[in-house]
Amino acid sequence: MGYRVVIAGATGNVGREMLNILAERHFPVDEITVLASRKSLGTEVSFGDKTLKTKDLDTFDFTGWDIALFAVGSEATKKYAPAAAKAGCVVIDNSSLYRYDPDVPLIVPEVNPQAITGYAKKNIIANPNCSTAQMVVALKPLHDRATIKRVVVSTYQSVSGAGREGIDELWDQTKSIYNPTDDKPARKFTKQIAFNVIPHIDVFMEDGSTKEEWKMVAETKKIVDPKIKVTATCVRVPVFVGHSEAVNIEFEEHLDEEEAREILREAPGIMVIDKREDGGYVSPVECVGDFATFISRIRQDSTIDNGLNLWCVSDNLRKGAALNAVQIAELLGREVLKKG
Repeated sequence: MGYRVVIAGATGNVGREMLNILAERHFPVDEITVLASRKSLGTEVSFGDKTLKTKDLDTFDFTGWDIALFAVGSEATKKYAPAAAKAGCVVIDNSSLYRYDPDVPLIVPEVNPQAITGYAKKNIIANPNCSTAQMVVALKPLHDRATIKRVVVSTYQSVSGAGREGIDELWDQTKSIYNPTDDKPARKFTKQIAFNVIPHIDVFMEDGSTKEEWKMVAETKKIVDPKIKVTATCVRVPVFVGHSEAVNIEFEEHLDEEEAREILREAPGIMVIDKREDGGYVSPVECVGDFATFISRIRQDSTIDNGLNLWCVSDNLRKGAALNAVQIAELLGREVLKKG
């Protein structure tokens, strides 16, 4: 036996990727339905070799459905997720709405699978921010060995993290640079994104950090260890898909780079590509469509007693969103629901 699965927000980038990954990983689906807002009602999406037509999220009855993967943003989630949960359908939410709720587990299956049992308090599970998800996959096995004190991370985040509008803006501006009569001013982003970088993702907070940077701090503490100190600078770059991160880690104990490399090679969800030669590392273009979080450039930081640097790359539409949500669904089915 399999599960009755709902995809809410099936016409967006993440919703479509959820459908692709469910099919690729042969998730045990007995029945699947796809939901969208009324403006996208009737849009067709693919699930394996099937074509599905979207239904109206506003009028859908979640009674009798097992799992709902939500990719509709915080406002819509606030309206529809509680109704789905009340109807007995477990919600796995990709928005930021429930991530910091103490009664809602925030899960990366390779890192804190034991948190899955906490879903029962609200029948809701939160999916972390894309930049956090890939980083904590790398941090956890190293933390288990040498205890992380502090993390300094700079991100290089692709425009797909801002949705279809972000992708379109980069595409349109890139073309317009070669056609000066076709000016494409910034709309989705605060400055030109083509051939530029923007040190600003989400809104600014009182302390000068952005909400995206705050998310990385708060979520790392909730998922890995509240004692870890994190400081982040999050930057939008002119890349379509794939987030990159330069991560500096300070440990309680000494951890040799060779041992760190071996630990990461054995860790779930990680692929180490780390040769000290031209091209001996992974760039975002190469990670697109892959399930793994790629780690490169592992090396000692000689400026502190117990420090390492590494380069972390992942497909943000996959591990940063859709893949992690499906992995949570797999964990939920395996550890809690246990059908068939």
